[in-house]
Amino acid sequence: MNFWPGFYSLQGAWFLLLLIPLIVFYFLKLKRPHQRVPSLALWNQVINDRRVNSPFQKFKRSILLLLQILLLLFLVLALMQPYIQSGAERAEYLPILIDCSASMAATDPQTKKTRLELAKERVGELIDNMLPDQRISLVAVGATARRLTDFTDNQRVLKKSLATLEVDDVPSQLEDALRMTQALSRTAPIKSVLFYSDGNFPKEIDFELPFELNYQLLPPAGANLGITSMNARVNQAGNWDVFLRIENSKQGDSPAVVELFQDGQSVAREDILLGPGDSQRLEFAINAEGTSRLKAVLTPGATDSLSADNEAFLTLPQSRDLLVYVDPELSSYRYALDDSKDLLLYPQPDQDSLPPEFDLVISGAEKDMDRESLVKLGVGFVPEDLQKYIKLEPELTNVVDWNRSSTLLRHVELSDVQITQQPVLTKNSGVENLEELGYEVLIHGKLGPLLLQKRNSADQEFYFLFNTDRSTLPYRVGFPIMVSNLVQLTLQEAGIAETQAAATPILPAIEFQPEQEYQITTPEGKRLTAESDANGVLSGVAALHVGTYQINGAGAKDSEISVSLLNPLETSLVSVEEMQFSEVPVSASQSQIDSDKPLWSEFALIAFFLLLLEWWYFQRKPSGIPT
Repeated sequence: MNFWPGFYSLQGAWFLLLLIPLIVFYFLKLKRPHQRVPSLALWNQVINDRRVNSPFQKFKRSILLLLQILLLLFLVLALMQPYIQSGAERAEYLPILIDCSASMAATDPQTKKTRLELAKERVGELIDNMLPDQRISLVAVGATARRLTDFTDNQRVLKKSLATLEVDDVPSQLEDALRMTQALSRTAPIKSVLFYSDGNFPKEIDFELPFELNYQLLPPAGANLGITSMNARVNQAGNWDVFLRIENSKQGDSPAVVELFQDGQSVAREDILLGPGDSQRLEFAINAEGTSRLKAVLTPGATDSLSADNEAFLTLPQSRDLLVYVDPELSSYRYALDDSKDLLLYPQPDQDSLPPEFDLVISGAEKDMDRESLVKLGVGFVPEDLQKYIKLEPELTNVVDWNRSSTLLRHVELSDVQITQQPVLTKNSGVENLEELGYEVLIHGKLGPLLLQKRNSADQEFYFLFNTDRSTLPYRVGFPIMVSNLVQLTLQEAGIAETQAAATPILPAIEFQPEQEYQITTPEGKRLTAESDANGVLSGVAALHVGTYQINGAGAKDSEISVSLLNPLETSLVSVEEMQFSEVPVSASQSQIDSDKPLWSEFALIAFFLLLLEWWYFQRKPSGIPT
């Protein structure tokens, strides 16, 4: 800090020339009090003063003139806009990025201030200390970057925008904010960027810094305990198993009570104790015949700095049988599904009609892939859009490799499977051609793919490019396991066997009527508008806060979705003290940055008090005059 002041407007010193007329006017107007006296014999000294009346005598004991000179000096100093120099380089255009993620709502156990409130105070000080040539732009960093103000020197506009800043229950996307700032640098000379955060974001950021980043790390908050996941699954008895994940931050031990409510009634309660950085998985058994609403409540027994992750909501769907269509020619699949419970198999000899929609379709005819279904499995043919890239040849082949992490192939061994049909990639064709059409290879053969997967907006499609009945696959132990995986996958897609709590920042996709407009009311009372696609799926709706979202529209009167889970990183309150960019590390600073301190307001205030003092001195009665 340089205590020798600087002046932003030195041209204001020209107003010091006003001292000349001030003193001249004082010479021309020497005001003396008039009094009646019986004789002038005793007032010779006064007469001599009037005759001599030299300039230096006029200055003698003139308090009023001194006050006027001081008043003018301080007014001119205020006009010159002095400031205390910080010694740091002053940026004329300064973007300030403010983290608004969920962890910024964490409070300090002593001051009870949130991290965002502390960031607002520090940014407010910078706004107060702005000099006339400085411009500041405020950017909120949440699920996306949001520019609050343009570059401006209007302190009122900056303070108003800063006051409206609120926490979103989402992780922060710093990379988006930096890219926005990079775009701003094309219109303004940006040399440095200021970033206020609690450090709760990934350490490595894929971005090349074209400017200097000043990372201001806020002091850590207190300990925190929260619910990071909640899901439920149907067990073999037909009941629901509910699973909760509770995680603790690294600040210390945290006791708590977890209570589970079903349709407003308490059905389970458990006491837990987690050490620093520990997590615990809880399991509860629930009996629900129809649709049921669950609520998990976490009550910490010690300091808890974040309350948004202490509740979780989950809706158990109405159970029903799966509707499965299996081509009568695929006897191996029908045989594997005969013993499966909770499904209705079509077609049957005594059935006259078929339902309009299915949950699962397995067929060796491509025309059956047009049936409405959540999951489809084509067997023994190449889809029409791939026939120019793949052809079938009547040759023996076997499996070279397969995707073991795929849901369909989990715990399935395929190394000894022999196949009598060989899919072959045509000349100048490759896997990249299949990927361009949205296909993913799950099983690789010698000369081409054997099993493909395609994810659509409304369904999932799988294609065995060879006829599985003309292979040894149906005689392997892995075949019934694969069919069971297919059924489980269908149950998940139908939301029957497994469901999980919704989390920020996006509402889960919901199926309503196609191409209709819907109104969504957020927990804060804001109204959003979204339109369903051609399949009736409403998706991509932002959910920036935990709470209940109400949906109104065609076929969705008073529908509700409860969003309750945060990103586990937000609950952990982990702070990153060094960010790693492309070969450039940026370390955090926990001390408030120095900024130039304007002094013009102080000088103006002193001038105001001098004006009051001069007014009092001028209005007072001279000594010796009777009241």
